[in-house]
Amino acid sequence: MSISTDVASIQIMAEVYKKNSTQSVFEKTVNSLVQEVPYIDWVGIYLITEGQNLQLVESSDDADDLGWDYNGELKFSITNSMNQQIGLIVVRSKQAIAFDVTDVTTLETIADAIGQICYSN
Repeated sequence: MSISTDVASIQIMAEVYKKNSTQSVFEKTVNSLVQEVPYIDWVGIYLITEGQNLQLVESSDDADDLGWDYNGELKFSITNSMNQQIGLIVVRSKQAIAFDVTDVTTLETIADAIGQICYSN
């Protein structure tokens, strides 16, 4: 179990449930994951535009998404209350085997909460 991922998720969920702005939630998400979880090196949040393209709206480091330097990557769909995909959270690590099952579950919960709370309709 990754305690650091759990700590980050508590910080993120607190921001979500305060019903702060979506931008505030996005910033807290990328910053908490990179600062609290030692093996997460980059986080990006993408939203689907009207043209069905993904647009990066927040990242932990705009200048460096790790390009080809990352060895591990997880992607989680952000869906709204109508179960429509509205975005994506991408988490990258320079470590080859960085993520475990609890990381996946925790990050799925975060993506779900962002979509359901911030984009309820």
